[in-house]
Formats: sequence, structure tokens, C-alpha cells
Amino acid sequence: MKPFTETQRFNQWWLWLIVIAVTGLYVYVLYQQLYLGEAFGNNPASNEMLPVFSAVPLLLIVFFVVLRLDTKIDADGVYYRFFPFQINYKLIKWNEIDKAYVRQYKPIIEYGGWGIRGWGKDKARNVSGNMGLQLTFKNGDKLLIGTQKAEEAGNALNEFFKQKTPGL
Repeated sequence: MKPFTETQRFNQWWLWLIVIAVTGLYVYVLYQQLYLGEAFGNNPASNEMLPVFSAVPLLLIVFFVVLRLDTKIDADGVYYRFFPFQINYKLIKWNEIDKAYVRQYKPIIEYGGWGIRGWGKDKARNVSGNMGLQLTFKNGDKLLIGTQKAEEAGNALNEFFKQKTPGL
């Protein structure tokens, strides 16, 4: 069987609406103060500083464009990275895993939302949706990796995890 790979991005409409609204506010402030010559607010930034502040929405847009969750399942184990926070993949070898399956979950209730979530023994890495690869380690820790390809991920888990742990 060929390895499973998936790349997910933050594509939620409401998130991009917030990013666009913040960017729109910055453009409005620039227009009002630099073009119309009317200071914005009670304590306006200097005209020289406004272009510097304009970097904020641009960096926010770039951040959400490059932000992604990459997952790979193959004969070695489960690889994942939450780029740009993790440059290199983290490999979880099959011999470290007690249970591996795909499940539906409640992101807000169980983990407080999407992103890099949870601390201690129960962690999640997700960007959208409510399906994930649930990994339970032999030491009792848990990691949920979100997926938009639940059936394909489940098939890969069944194929590769069974190869490494006969009898499951």
C-alpha cells in the first residue's frame, strides 16, 4: 500500500473574514491619515510609523497562508508537523502506539478549538473539521491529529498499524 499524505490549511470563511476585516481597518486608517490628512483616533500614530504598522496585517495574511498541518502515514509510523511551528516532521513509530484509529471529536468542547491544542497527556493538532486520527501511546498519552480524509487515513492506519502489531 502506498503511504497516506495530507496537507490541511486554515480555510474557514470566518477566519478569513476576520483577517480581511483587520486588513481593511489598516487600509482605512492609512487612507484617512495619509491621503485625506485627517488623524485617526485620539492618539494617532505619526505618518512615518503608519507604514510600519501596516506590516501587521500583511504578516497576519502571510502567517495564515503558510500555516498548515501535514500528515503522513507509512510503514515507519505516523509523521506530522504543524508548519511553521514545526519545521521538521515528528515521527511516531508504530512500536510507541498502543491504539490507532479514526474518530469523530468535538474540537471546541474537547480541545478548546483548532490549532496546537492541549497539554500534558491529551493533545491535538488540527485545523478544521471534527474527524481525526486518535493515537494512544503505550505510556497512556494521547494525540489527536485532525484529518479531512478520514476514510483514507483509517485505511492507512489499518494497513500499516496491523503490519507492525499483529493480532489487532
